[in-house]
Amino acid sequence: MFLGIEIGGAKLQLGVGAAQDRTLLAIERASIDPQHGATGILNQIETIGSALLARFAVRRIGIGFGGPVDVARGLTLKSHQVDGWNDFPLVDWCRRAFDKPITLGNDCDCAGLAEARLGAGRDQRVMFYVTVGSGIGGGLILDGQVYRGNGVAAGEIGHLRPGLHADRPDETVESLASGWGIAAAAQARLADPISHPLKSLQGGKRALKPDDVRQRLIDLEEADEEYAADLRERCSGRVEQLTAKHVAQAAADGNEMARDVIAHACQALGWGIAQTITLLAPQVVVIGGGVAQADEALFLNPLRQQIDRYLFPPLLHTCKILPAALGEDVVVHGALQIAAMP
Repeated sequence: MFLGIEIGGAKLQLGVGAAQDRTLLAIERASIDPQHGATGILNQIETIGSALLARFAVRRIGIGFGGPVDVARGLTLKSHQVDGWNDFPLVDWCRRAFDKPITLGNDCDCAGLAEARLGAGRDQRVMFYVTVGSGIGGGLILDGQVYRGNGVAAGEIGHLRPGLHADRPDETVESLASGWGIAAAAQARLADPISHPLKSLQGGKRALKPDDVRQRLIDLEEADEEYAADLRERCSGRVEQLTAKHVAQAAADGNEMARDVIAHACQALGWGIAQTITLLAPQVVVIGGGVAQADEALFLNPLRQQIDRYLFPPLLHTCKILPAALGEDVVVHGALQIAAMP
């Protein structure tokens, strides 16, 4: 029996299972408060993990961490959502807390491994996994094994810089298309005056008279105010607490402002996935994470269109874009996989 731990930017999960199939004997979930930093998460892990070890005869523990890790030294190198993880000796800490052998991996590598062995990428030789949640990460799986590159970081699709002018570390695909990026974009739309491109005012092929253009602008502004009011209502007027989940639900309900935010996120992520396919030519790309659980017509189908838009033409239709099969437990399943490795 093994214990798998997922440490994300917004959630913590601990599950117990035997690793050879999708069965989990127990799963415990907890929300993460970034204000409490790594120390708060470690306290949660110790409390929940000790209770699970008291119930089950766990032999080894695997950890999928939401950020780059040094597997050889057992260190977390950084979290892009929670402070306190820089060069943290997580394996040593867990060994002291639980007195069990510990294996550490990146959360996307773990999730990719689980999807390759048990999920949507099963029986595929080359699979790339993308998670779209509070952050965006990726993992390359070759012949059922994680590709680790130089041992520090590989497959970090969320940290691609979209364009020649994106020369700062924070100007990334993740900043535009992650859950936090989507929320930030929506918050910015609510804070800034809304402008409309000329083509949106012209009314199609027939040129409009100046009075018609002015009326069209008034109509658009009134509609935008309605969409903005809808978003504010969903977060009880506290715009700083607007989340990607609020935005996705509003988009599903027909809010055009929210739909525009989601569409821009799909464009940025589609660009990143297209670059990855062009370089690696995988047989399948599996998309997981909380944001990716939105309605397929709202997220996955537009994402496929954006991938095709940016992809190297000879590779069009050579790679399947599939939703993850293991749901929100995918990183736990992957952590169980690495825990079970000799």
